[in-house]
Amino acid sequence: MKKILIIGAGAMGAAFSVPLVDNNQKVTLTEPYNVHLLNNINNKKKFHPALKVYLPKKLSIKKFNLELLNKKWDLIVIAVSSLGINMMRNYLKKLKQKTLILVLTKGLKFEKKNKSLISMSEQLNLGKKKLNISVLKGPCLAKELARKIKSYTVIASKKIGIAKKIGKMISTKYYMTEFSTDVKGVEFSSAIKNIYSMVIGSGEGNNTSSALFRKSFEEMEYLIQHFKGKKETVRGLAGLGDLYVSAVGGRNSKMGEYLGKGFSFKNAKKKFMRNDTIEGADLANEIAPYVLKKINKKKIPLMIALLNAITKNKKLKINY
Repeated sequence: MKKILIIGAGAMGAAFSVPLVDNNQKVTLTEPYNVHLLNNINNKKKFHPALKVYLPKKLSIKKFNLELLNKKWDLIVIAVSSLGINMMRNYLKKLKQKTLILVLTKGLKFEKKNKSLISMSEQLNLGKKKLNISVLKGPCLAKELARKIKSYTVIASKKIGIAKKIGKMISTKYYMTEFSTDVKGVEFSSAIKNIYSMVIGSGEGNNTSSALFRKSFEEMEYLIQHFKGKKETVRGLAGLGDLYVSAVGGRNSKMGEYLGKGFSFKNAKKKFMRNDTIEGADLANEIAPYVLKKINKKKIPLMIALLNAITKNKKLKINY
C-alpha cells in the first residue's frame, strides 16, 4: 500500500482517486483554493457535483496546508488548473523530503523572459530546487474514469523505470497505462490538441471534419518536432488518442462549431457558453505571442487561422 496525495479536487483529480483506491492505495484528496468544493464533497456520502458520482468510501479528504504537503508521501499528484501551477510551484519549493510527483494538468506557458513556451512540468521545475516530476496525459475523460469505463493513458518520465513504478501504483483492469521518456512530446501534444479540436469542430460536416482531422494531425507532428519532441509521440495516446476524444465531444469542439458557423469567439462565448471554460481558447491566447512570431506560418495554417480568430476576435477563416 502506497500513500498518495492528490492536490486538486476538480473532476480529473477526484476521478483519479477511483483507480488508486481500487488498487488498494491509501489516498488523500485535497484542494488548495476552492474551499467550497472541498466542503461540498467532504461528507459521509462524498458526492462529487461535477462527476455526478459518489467517491470511494476509503478516500480521505482533507484541507490543504503546508503541514499536509510535508507528510511522507510515496506520490504527490498535481491536478490543479493551469492557472494554479505557479502557486503549486511555490508550495513544492517547501517540500522537506524527496518524493515522486505526477502532473495531470495540461497546458503551456509563454515565458516572457526567455520568449519561449514551457510545459506545466517545466513551470513547476523553474528555480534552483529540481523536483522528480513525471507527467500523465491521454484520452481520459474524468466522468468515464470515475465510472470505471475502460480508459488508457500514458505516463512520461525521463527515466522509464520511474514511469513504470508510478504505473504499478495506479493501473487497474479498467485503467491501463503506457510509458514514454518523451516528456516534452507528451506534454505539448496533450496541450495543443485542444486548439485543433476547435478546428475540427468548425467543419461543415463529418466529411469536412475528417479532412481537418488529418491536416490537424500533420500540423501537430510538425509542431512537436519543432519543440524537440518525438514525431511518434503524436501518433500515441497523448496525441492522436487525445485529439480524437476532444474532437468528438467537449467544450473545445463545441466552440469550434460556433466559430465554423461564423460567430466570433467573444460573441459565441457570451451567447452560448458564458459559464464554460474553453481550454483551447485560453491556450491560444497564451501561445500566440510565440507561435505567430517564431514558427513558419506556411507549415501550420490551421493553427494560425485559429489563433487569429481567438486573439483578434475575428471570424474563423480556414482554407480547406
